[in-house]
Amino acid sequence: MTPVAECAIAFVFGSVVGLLMQRSRFCNTAALRDAIMFKTYRNTKAMLVAMMILTVGFTGFMTLGAGHPLQFDVGLNTFAGLFLFGVGMVLAGACTVSTWVKAGEGNLGAVWALLFTFVGMFLFSLAWSWNWWPPAPASMTGEPNLRALQFGFANAGTLQEKLGVPAIVFGLVQAAVLFAIYRAILRRERAQQAHHERHREEAAREAGGGNQGPAAG
Repeated sequence: MTPVAECAIAFVFGSVVGLLMQRSRFCNTAALRDAIMFKTYRNTKAMLVAMMILTVGFTGFMTLGAGHPLQFDVGLNTFAGLFLFGVGMVLAGACTVSTWVKAGEGNLGAVWALLFTFVGMFLFSLAWSWNWWPPAPASMTGEPNLRALQFGFANAGTLQEKLGVPAIVFGLVQAAVLFAIYRAILRRERAQQAHHERHREEAAREAGGGNQGPAAG
């Protein structure tokens, strides 16, 4: 496939995904924020379905040995980065994808959030470069200083590598847990709907009784 064809396919795919994101108003931040603060689960259910599909698909590819899976090194930096990113998403009022959508719609706050996202990525690239190729010429070995990059942790292996169990097994277990959460949300929504209907019926009866009282007198 030529570079022009690859760019054309990427443009079409990106445009379709962008249109779907814009029309659906999907947002990872809203999926968690709305569930916790407002007890609404529209985005939460969509996120869970996406996670189930991606989990099974990704671990399936890993089991077959297809693709080029990355080596995920997990350390204290992972938790620090997740925390800072979460704080940033709350302050911006959207996840990265929704920020792109809002910026395309002309939201100035989203434009500022994107700008400082790029600033953070640039600062991280400086830290990465400094740890990958230390400044001293004699120490430029071309090997990454993983212990510095990962705050003391390096070369974390996957469960498939460590235990010899196919990755799809762990993927199916995780998908089952996500599905259980999805079912729990459905039950909660049904309970909320039943509560609202009872409240509406009680209000209607009270209103009817109040209207009949003066007429009977």
